Amino acid sequence: MEPIIWKEGRLSLLDQRLLPNRVEYVECADWRCVASCIKEMVVRGAPAIGAAAAYGMALAALEAMGSEDYLFSLTEAADGLKATRPTAVNLSWAVERMLGVAKTQAETEMPELFNLFVLEANAIAAEDLAVNRRIGEIGASLIPGEAGILTHCNAGALATVGYGTALGVIRAAVEQNKKINVFADETRPYLQGARLTAWELSRESIPVTLIADNMAGFLMKQNKVDLVIVGADRIAANGDVANKIGTYSLAVLASAHNVPFYVAAPYSTFDLSLQNGEQIPIEERCETEISHFQGVRIAPEGVACYNPSFDVTPANLITAIITEYGIIDKPSEETISRVFREALYER
Repeated sequence: MEPIIWKEGRLSLLDQRLLPNRVEYVECADWRCVASCIKEMVVRGAPAIGAAAAYGMALAALEAMGSEDYLFSLTEAADGLKATRPTAVNLSWAVERMLGVAKTQAETEMPELFNLFVLEANAIAAEDLAVNRRIGEIGASLIPGEAGILTHCNAGALATVGYGTALGVIRAAVEQNKKINVFADETRPYLQGARLTAWELSRESIPVTLIADNMAGFLMKQNKVDLVIVGADRIAANGDVANKIGTYSLAVLASAHNVPFYVAAPYSTFDLSLQNGEQIPIEERCETEISHFQGVRIAPEGVACYNPSFDVTPANLITAIITEYGIIDKPSEETISRVFREALYER
């Protein structure tokens, strides 16, 4: 499963809007196409849009070869890519990392600079895959030998370069021969759970049961859910987590039923410049995602719609955050800084 493919100066993105019924790719020859694909959800998931944006910057570098001021052209592309989706910090992190190549290689001729951009984008993609596998390996230690796991949205191979964060933990547990049954809630209004997570897991013969979003509390009351594990789009310094809308509700339900609630995310998803989740920008998407289904209106004409794409789960509802540097129990500014300080010092 390859959601992102770079080949011969072109970026191909798996069109996740068409899944699970059709598998098709959109080919991008310039950064504007990449930006459109990110905004229109052809590619989605915080790590995946970060990697896609990195290749978008490589395409911008190729285009800038004919520009009198290549740094201006690259900055224009960077601003355009970062503006597509404001909540996921991996996007701006990857774009700024690519811009750093241009700034530190100011004397490099453009053809060689383009090659350096491609190498950096390839590195971001390779690092993401390695980090996901590490998160899976670490997180699997939290999974009992037999477990019912509830997950929300899609934090799998489709949301990353490969393997996944939340689903990476599940994959690693299955690889360790643990008996796992996944409950994938549908994740209205975009149905990433129904269309993507259920598709990913069923393709790999990992037992998965699809449920409607409003069934989660009842399953917990029936003791069918041993833990909840989700991904993240941005994590503030105090451990507040922005993730797909509906995550906060699941965290409240998990707390009420004494069910562990885990978040799996790489270091690149942390935004330590923000003190808490109140400072995280929340994207609002088109009202037709709620008022229509597959192009058919399901709500009365003229009714008001509110469609935030993300919500924020406070740190006190999170049992632990699983990162490539270790497990952050009872996340707080102190526990987060300690884990990363120790891990980065060791490096």
